[in-house]
Amino acid sequence: MGRLLILIGLLIAGVGLLITLGVPIGRLPGDFSYRRGNFSFYFPLATSIIASIVLTLLLMLFGRR
Repeated sequence: MGRLLILIGLLIAGVGLLITLGVPIGRLPGDFSYRRGNFSFYFPLATSIIASIVLTLLLMLFGRR
């Protein structure tokens, strides 16, 4: 349980650091958005892939016993 809390804290701190540095989170090239009239659709494909890679690496790092 302690490692999970550390992991969540590091993740929140990392996102906060990226926002502070001005990195656009959630609007990366590869994210699809479609707008027509009063309808809009947003699919964050590139953001999802990057988040998956980062979480996988962090879980591999902290998941070892």
